[in-house]
Amino acid sequence: MRVADLLDMPSSPHDAVAAPACAPPSLLKVARTHARDWAALLLLAAVEVGLNVIQPFHRFVGADMLTDLRYPLKSNTVPVWAVPIYAVIGPMVIFTFFFARKRNVYDLHHAILGILFAVFITGVLTDAIKDAVGRPRPDFFWRCFPDGKAVFDKITTEVICHGIPSVVKEGYKSFPSGHSSWSFSGLGFLSWYLAGKLTLFDRRGHIAKLCIVLMPLLIAMMIAISRVDDYWHHWQDVFAGAVLAIITTRKLYPGADEFVMFVQAWWLPLLATVNSFRFHQMRKVRPFLD
Repeated sequence: MRVADLLDMPSSPHDAVAAPACAPPSLLKVARTHARDWAALLLLAAVEVGLNVIQPFHRFVGADMLTDLRYPLKSNTVPVWAVPIYAVIGPMVIFTFFFARKRNVYDLHHAILGILFAVFITGVLTDAIKDAVGRPRPDFFWRCFPDGKAVFDKITTEVICHGIPSVVKEGYKSFPSGHSSWSFSGLGFLSWYLAGKLTLFDRRGHIAKLCIVLMPLLIAMMIAISRVDDYWHHWQDVFAGAVLAIITTRKLYPGADEFVMFVQAWWLPLLATVNSFRFHQMRKVRPFLD
C-alpha cells in the first residue's frame, strides 16, 4: 500500500462516517509542486529556440563534392509543423485516455512532464550537434545554386552560394535528423508508457500487446525513412537521430529498466541456446569436413 493511501485511511469507524472524502488534487496544483521542473523545461525550450536562430557551421563544400549533394530539392512528406503534433500532442491524447479511466492526476502530470523533457532534451542535443557539425544536405546543390549555375572560389574551389539565405542555412543542418530524433523521442516515450500500462513485461507472452507497444516505433521509423526519400537527409543522419532519441528516452523514462530485465531474462538465454545448438551442429558436421 502506498503512503498516500495510508494518509487517506480513517483513524476510526466514526471518522470514516463523519469525515468527507478528500478531493484529488488538480493538475495545476500538482504542477505547482514541480515548479522547478517546469522552469527547467522552459529553459530548455528557450535554448532550443536559440539553437534554431544561430547560424550553423558552414562546412567546406568543394566542386568535387557536389556529386553526392545534387539530389532534387523536394518538399517535406511530413511537414515541420506536424512534428510536435504526432510526437507530443498525440501521445498526450493517449495519456488523457488512461487518465479518464484511472483518474490518476499524478500519472497524467508525470507523463506529460516526462515526454516534454524527453523531446526537448533530445531536441537541444540534436540542434546543438546540427549547428556544430554543419553537414550539407543531399539537396545542397539546388539550395546553393537554385538556377543551376555553380560558382566556386578560384583558389579553394569552395562553393559561393547565391541562393535564398534561409534555404542555404537550412542546407547545412543535415546531421542528425530532427524529424527522426523527435519522432523516436516522443513516440518512443509513448511506447514505454504503453508497455507499462499494458503490463507488457509480465512474461505472459501477449503478442497483441507487443504489437500495440511497437506501433508508435513503427510510425517513427516510417517518418525517419521519409526524410531519406525526400533527400533532406543521408541515411546516417536518420540513424544517428534515432539512436540519440532512444538513448535519451531510455535514461528519462523510469520504467525502461523493465525492458532491460526482460531482455536479460528471455532473449539473452534464448540467444545462448541458439548459439549452443549451432556449436553442437558444427561439431557433428566437422568430422565430414576433415
